Amino acid sequence: MKYRTMIGGTGKAHFAKIAAIGLVLALSGCLGLGGGKPPPTLFTLTADKTLPAGTVLSGNSAQALIVLDPETDQNLSNTRIAVQVDQSNVAYLAKAAWVERPARLFGTLMAETIRAGGKRIVFVGDDGINTSRNRLGGRLTAFGYDAREQAVIVRFDAVLNGAAGAVSTRRFEAKVPGVAAKPELIAPALNRAANQVAVEVADWVG
Repeated sequence: MKYRTMIGGTGKAHFAKIAAIGLVLALSGCLGLGGGKPPPTLFTLTADKTLPAGTVLSGNSAQALIVLDPETDQNLSNTRIAVQVDQSNVAYLAKAAWVERPARLFGTLMAETIRAGGKRIVFVGDDGINTSRNRLGGRLTAFGYDAREQAVIVRFDAVLNGAAGAVSTRRFEAKVPGVAAKPELIAPALNRAANQVAVEVADWVG
């Protein structure tokens, strides 16, 4: 991987090049390109807010909210933890993976967080319910680690469809800085950022 970073004069450009090379070397033991043996560690997302056992919510199917799995770019369409190395290079964190695709995990997390508010009957996917026009979907554009900032980033462009053809959109983003490129640190930070976005989405949906 090569970096072209120019900062001021020749001396600063040389320093930036050295720093970029150092970043690649530091990450080389943490990144992989897929294949090989299964990773020793599998991660998932856990909702901070959940509906207590025994809680009963009632209503009709037309009023229910259906939470769809977000769409993603190809780099998030697998179970690996994506690492943005620079503007055009994406790698994957070695020795770690999600138990399911990030879109499915995040969609389920949002559904549980909204359900925990006790205001809506919520289904994940169609779940056998297809009469409701209230649907929450969108695109998960970032869900991984940014090596340049040493931060995890979750970015979700939400699309809420309602009755009578009403459509609302909003971008949500959460960032946790100061995270080293280690699976045992990145995964919990992503869980925290995902929960922050899910709570904001739940407040927006109502």
